[in-house]
Amino acid sequence: MSDPVEYEIRGGVAVLTLNNPPVNALSSSLRRGIIDAIDRAAIDRAAADPDVRAVVLSGRGRCFCGGADIREFGETPVPPSLPEVIARIEASAKPVVAALHGVAFGGGFELPLGCHYRLSAPSARVALPEVTLGLIPGAGGTQRLPRLIGAEHALGMILSGEPVDAETACKLGILDAVTDEGGLVDAAIAFALDRASEGGPYPTARGSVPTEPENGFFEGERKKIERRARGLIAPWHCIDSVENVFRLPFDEGLATERELFMECRGSEQSAAQRHIFFAEREAQKIPGIPRDTPVQFIETAAVIGCGTMGTGIAMVFAEAGIPVRILDKDSGVLDKGLQRIQQTFAGAVQKGKITEAEKDTRWAMVSGTADMDDLKDADIVIEAAFEDMAVKREIFAALDAVCKSGAILATNTSTLDVDEIAAATNRADRVIGTHFFSPANIMRLMENVRGAKTSPSTIATVMALARRLGKAGVLVGNCDGFVGNRMYHHYTRQASFLLEEGALPGQVDTAIYDFGFAMGPFAVGDVAGLDVSWRIRQRRAETRPPDERYSAIADRLCELGRFGQKTGAGWYRYDNGSRTPIADPVVEDVIRSVSEELGFQRRDIGDDEILQRCLYTLVNEGAKILDEGMALRASDIDVIWTSGYGFPKHRGGPMFYADRVGLKTVYDALCCLADIHGDLFAPAGLLEKLARQGKGFENV
Repeated sequence: MSDPVEYEIRGGVAVLTLNNPPVNALSSSLRRGIIDAIDRAAIDRAAADPDVRAVVLSGRGRCFCGGADIREFGETPVPPSLPEVIARIEASAKPVVAALHGVAFGGGFELPLGCHYRLSAPSARVALPEVTLGLIPGAGGTQRLPRLIGAEHALGMILSGEPVDAETACKLGILDAVTDEGGLVDAAIAFALDRASEGGPYPTARGSVPTEPENGFFEGERKKIERRARGLIAPWHCIDSVENVFRLPFDEGLATERELFMECRGSEQSAAQRHIFFAEREAQKIPGIPRDTPVQFIETAAVIGCGTMGTGIAMVFAEAGIPVRILDKDSGVLDKGLQRIQQTFAGAVQKGKITEAEKDTRWAMVSGTADMDDLKDADIVIEAAFEDMAVKREIFAALDAVCKSGAILATNTSTLDVDEIAAATNRADRVIGTHFFSPANIMRLMENVRGAKTSPSTIATVMALARRLGKAGVLVGNCDGFVGNRMYHHYTRQASFLLEEGALPGQVDTAIYDFGFAMGPFAVGDVAGLDVSWRIRQRRAETRPPDERYSAIADRLCELGRFGQKTGAGWYRYDNGSRTPIADPVVEDVIRSVSEELGFQRRDIGDDEILQRCLYTLVNEGAKILDEGMALRASDIDVIWTSGYGFPKHRGGPMFYADRVGLKTVYDALCCLADIHGDLFAPAGLLEKLARQGKGFENV
């Protein structure tokens, strides 16, 4: 087994190469290896290598360092800690130069921040993404980075977690130089020798004097994050720790940062967010589909339908650099859709999210057509037409006749049977569901629906495509509503039953919002459009058992023409040009009328009951889905719900949340609810089994 840190002397420079594939994660052995190598090469003592004048720290493979080994976070820390490693580098009597390529993220960025100098290849990207895992940088990132580039830029990087490219990093002052990709280590060696010739002392971030931000800067940053950081710990600690740069001596700030990091690391929030981090990666592993399964490279794409969903999907492809053609036979709809795409790209420029050149590049990727023959060369065609089986079958039959034999035909259906759609073609093996979530250019989830005849190659290709599009791709089975919408139906159904029994929309939405969702179910309905789910309910009415409990409140609102924000009224009313929901007496009258018709004596309903009925029902349906094999693993369900339905990431998704609550607690609560409200709450067999065994969904 090779050393985790390779040691080589080249022209008087000790080149230390991190070698812990695949991303040189900072495992305990790697940390120990760095300290041993630094001691050998550079610490000012008799044992230091006399032939070494300087040190270069580089990474083997595709990147410098991807950061901490997150799997160690649940274990007892093994020394040396990363702060100890960085302190040893900082104490070196010989100049230490970091040579960065690929990514230098998290601890993999804090490590070079502790070096005297930093060079990079043009491809390098640096980031402190700890906040996305419910953490703050814990090895000096909040103390060193502001001293190098100022509080404003540093806090922006820390709170967003977004990568910064090499050119920008150099302009900010993070890097000393950007050099050629192929000659990075040679350039770093030459740079290190030049610095050694100049003599010390060598610059450290510790010794840099921070520039004071404007008065009120930190309070302003706290106000900015009030909504998006609601209920979280880490973002607030990030601000506190950066502020300490201007309040505490360096070593005290460093010690306080570590205390805040350890508090976050031990929190339920961070455990939940780390769970999602690993769950998204686990979702890419499909049993029965080996890693060497042939994957088709998608060079061109097409989208059927130029409505809101179709244009959103087209933008996703354009942003990924894949030429996309949108087909709509209605020229008016096509023109409006293309205009909407153009306006969205222009809006991104105005908000500073992309440059004018990037906007032009994206727009050049998009074209429109009314002729299906123009789709004949597309590698993948995604149908985003009206949610009607007859319409979709007609489209797929036409596509089958026009498209090249190797093309993948995908449907964006949210509920319909993918196998029935595939049966309209002679290539069922090349048909798959690609369920994007609205707005498709913003929402991360891509629920990929496997049909009975979908080939392994088609599945592998679409899962790889999801990654390329920047989506969280999850493979699911073919059933009504698949995984996400099937569970959502049970969640919203309970919300409606609560209205019949005594609650009002604002109360339910507030309880769900306070739990951590961005919006409650009724506010979401108004944004999505109540007519969409109304059509689905009308389709399902034919097969609905006559004795099944059904709430007609939403139907009554739709019959009044209340379709949500787009009509200015739905579950709430909206002033012209406003998206702020306002409680409406008309809705309350409809609710009370339905309650009276059903014979309910309206009662006070507490928030605890709202959460139990909505969330435990969600978990229960997830257990059924898991037991049926419609989801491959419980963590896949968590990815679906945190990426597509607003379930708070700091609670880890519905199945992780249930494990944390305890499945016995969930099971007992459902049994009590079933005694009161009937079989709709009857616990799933899998849930009952796990609860009796004292296990969780993580054990399935």
